[in-house]
Amino acid sequence: MKTISRRAALGLAAAMLMAGSAGAVHAASLVQISMWDKGASTEMPMGLAYAAPGLDITKATMGMRALPGAVKAGEVTFNVKNDSKDTVHEMIVMYLANPGKPLPYLDAENRVDEDKAGDKGEVSELDPGKSGSLTVDLKAGKYLLICNVPGHYGAGMWAEFTVDP
Repeated sequence: MKTISRRAALGLAAAMLMAGSAGAVHAASLVQISMWDKGASTEMPMGLAYAAPGLDITKATMGMRALPGAVKAGEVTFNVKNDSKDTVHEMIVMYLANPGKPLPYLDAENRVDEDKAGDKGEVSELDPGKSGSLTVDLKAGKYLLICNVPGHYGAGMWAEFTVDP
């Protein structure tokens, strides 16, 4: 009987270890993104791009909010909602190789040069009231979430985002 009890105990211990290991698998971090604006008829101020000299983001007529604003490195899912009543928006994840420095900008197109800026993925143009999602594997560092519809980034439609080790 002792042998059977010992084997049963060892089997139970092994099963518990395996179950504990399965529970240790890291689930994707979930981030809620709200994209907002004051309406299509509101004039968009310019000069509100990330790291712009004299930046006063309180003048923004559109923006983006990320909750939480920081997650652990690994798989991150962004649930994105366009809370606008009349304007199309998008959300692009940009890795900031040099935090505090402006992103490369195409003046003629009034938008960020996505190819040079470090685009990690996006939820493309969302109609007003619509939602979308994006799951990406992110390493530790600083990121910027932006709307790159012409004029929107320069009008303040961006949010800083941190991925911790």
